[in-house]
Amino acid sequence: MITEGALVIYKNKPALVKEKTDGKFTILPADGEQVKVRDKDIQLLHSGPVKNFDFINFKSDIKKVKEAWELLSAETIDSMSLKDASSFIYNEYTPSSAYAVYCLLNDGFYFYGTADAVKPRSAQEAEAEETKRSEKSRETDERYGFLERVKAQMKNPAQKILLPQDAKYFQDVEALAYGKSAKSRTMKDLKLSETPQDAHALLLKTGFWSKMVNPHPFRFGLSLSSAGCQTVAHEAASHEAASHEAASKEEQGLAEVRRDLCHLASFAIDSPWSSDPDDAVSIEKADNGNTVLYVHIADPASLIAFDSPEEKEARDRGVTLYLPETTVRMLAEDFIPVFALGLGEKSKALTFKMTINENAEIIDTQIFASVVKVKRVTYEEADEAINGAQAQSGAGFALCELFNLSQKLFKRRAANGAVNIIYTDVHITVKGGTVCVEPVADCKSVSLVRECMIAANEGAGNWAASRGLSFPYISQEVELDCQIFVKTGIAGSLQLRRCMRPRALSVKPGRHQGLGLDIYTQVTSPLRRYTDLLAHIQIRSLLRGGKTLSADVISNRLGYSEAAASAAVHAERASVNHWLMVYLSDKKDAVFDAVAVENKGGRWALLIPSLALETQVSLNKNVSPNDTVKLVLKSVNIAKAEAVFAQNA
Repeated sequence: MITEGALVIYKNKPALVKEKTDGKFTILPADGEQVKVRDKDIQLLHSGPVKNFDFINFKSDIKKVKEAWELLSAETIDSMSLKDASSFIYNEYTPSSAYAVYCLLNDGFYFYGTADAVKPRSAQEAEAEETKRSEKSRETDERYGFLERVKAQMKNPAQKILLPQDAKYFQDVEALAYGKSAKSRTMKDLKLSETPQDAHALLLKTGFWSKMVNPHPFRFGLSLSSAGCQTVAHEAASHEAASHEAASKEEQGLAEVRRDLCHLASFAIDSPWSSDPDDAVSIEKADNGNTVLYVHIADPASLIAFDSPEEKEARDRGVTLYLPETTVRMLAEDFIPVFALGLGEKSKALTFKMTINENAEIIDTQIFASVVKVKRVTYEEADEAINGAQAQSGAGFALCELFNLSQKLFKRRAANGAVNIIYTDVHITVKGGTVCVEPVADCKSVSLVRECMIAANEGAGNWAASRGLSFPYISQEVELDCQIFVKTGIAGSLQLRRCMRPRALSVKPGRHQGLGLDIYTQVTSPLRRYTDLLAHIQIRSLLRGGKTLSADVISNRLGYSEAAASAAVHAERASVNHWLMVYLSDKKDAVFDAVAVENKGGRWALLIPSLALETQVSLNKNVSPNDTVKLVLKSVNIAKAEAVFAQNA
């Protein structure tokens, strides 16, 4: 029976009973204020009277405890009360000895059970527990040593203090840095914030990671393995090795008939580092004076159908992931030599043929399967041909005609309200532990390709809409009330870019205000973007007289793939910024030319063109937008992807 002055256990801690009123006990816990509890909330250890908590300081004689345990375990006693256990072990039953027995139960080494049934452990159980505790103690000591070494390493990053066996303790830190976990015991033990950035910083500071580790794709849940290789039809292996079976199919009318456009001069114009060319352009004059623009696009949809393994995987990925250190393809690597243009003597393509009048308006669009002869040229080579002596004949003449057409196409769009933004870009590569940053040259042929691709996308949009085809249309709004302080130069372009709203994908056509077009889609990169591949599959289904997907199905697939594509885009940006910081990490005090963009209340937003990097710096002289300012690099934080610049004196 519990009476006033009794020693009880409340929430696993000792307490003294002060009084009992209305069926409830008022108790005083050892580490708290008085509370009222019910009978079932407390456990009696000793009836008392106990006036204070001096019993907590009772020193238990471990020798007596062990001797008592050996006797009891040898006699195979089932259990005894806490009172009997106290008397047997300590030769007394007092508040101190009763609480000591309770502590032995909590410890669980020699005894276990409850206050009503104290049981001795068997010798085997005690031996196993001793081994377990010894191992735990060893692990605790090792972990303590590891934490001390980390602290020392952080104070002296140049010294190699950590041991090889310390790697296991960094696993949770790596998981946090990669975004695979939200917590890290090691970070917590070191009293560091459990964030991916701080985990990354610790890994760098301790030397466990080198600065060449890029964690950003993993933080967005992306794989660095390209799509798996699926079955590719034998007839797609190469045009030169077409089998007799394929020829037989042609004769029987079973194989697809492709229009032979090998007489056209077709150019795949791209950067020298491009490895998957998926578009080429040709031009010719019609008898009535109109211009015919051909845009030949890689044709993976000739073999990839709705809900095929290839289509599903491309949908899951959304886009090909282009990182400075690697390329992670949306389609299997084996598809590139089969479908990319200009890698063989002849290429299979899906051609978009647009008839363009003297006002640079597309008055007719035809889409059909084709075979083309494609010449690969770089932007620089195309510019040389356009500007050089050969511009009056052959390839140079054709490229000149294409460039002149592109200028007319742009002027039409500009007259329709297109927004022209000057972009400064760099190409970053990582090879052999070296980061290389190269400014992208401003070539005429870049605008040539851009305008031809925009024309193909506009033509495809009109073609699909006129046939009532459910299709991935793209629209965009521009905030017309956005205040632009500067109209020209890089400053004007960057300010104008902030007025652009994100593009919108829909199965319904809408105006693309940024491009100055009433209808727009994207069909020019089916090897790189799922939405383009989806558009191709839908086009081919219609051309073949097959079943096309409904608007609801198209809409669902767009939403699913765009989520994946968005993750890839964010991972690409974060990765580019990471490698840019790595590139700058050994360039402290280097001086860079920057262009002033906008005054932001004491600090200026500036762009460093050679890095395509925007930053903010306090300037101590009068500066106007588009002025050139020299900045000096003060510090770089790779983990936070931050570079701090100051105005060069």
